[in-house]
Amino acid sequence: MPNCKTFLVRQTERKHVRLRERFQQHRDASCYQVFFLQGKAAKEIHATLAETLGKRASSYATVKNWVVQFKRGDFSTCDAPRPGRPKTLTSPEINEQIHELILEDRRISSKSIAEQLGISRERVGFIILEDLDMRKLREVGPEMPERG
Repeated sequence: MPNCKTFLVRQTERKHVRLRERFQQHRDASCYQVFFLQGKAAKEIHATLAETLGKRASSYATVKNWVVQFKRGDFSTCDAPRPGRPKTLTSPEINEQIHELILEDRRISSKSIAEQLGISRERVGFIILEDLDMRKLREVGPEMPERG
C-alpha cells in the first residue's frame, strides 16, 4: 500500500447512520400511534414492543410520552420546531469559498478560514464536516511503517 498524504475524505456513512436513526424513531412513533388508536394503554404498548423487539424496544418512559402526546390530540410523529436560536443558514457561496480555500492550501486552519470569511470557527468546522462532507486524515510519511 502506498504512503498517503493528508487529504480530505467523504463521510457518507456517518450521514447514512443519522438518517437511519431518524427513520427508526419515526417508525417507532408510528407503531405507538397504531397501538394507541387500537385503545391500548402505554404499559400494554411497551409490553408488546418489548416482547417483539427485545433489547431494541424503546423505554417505557418514551412510550408513555408518546401516548400523552396522542391523548392531547397531537398525532404528528415528526419533530416539531424547537425554541431557541434558529439554525444558521449557510449559503452555497460560503461553502464554495471554504472548499476553494481548502483546495488551494490543504494545511489551512479553520481559524484562518473563519478570519478570511468573517464567520465563526465552529461554523467553518460544521461546513467542512457536514455540508462539504470532508475530514482531514493524518499524514503517513516514509518514517512510519506501512501496515501490510
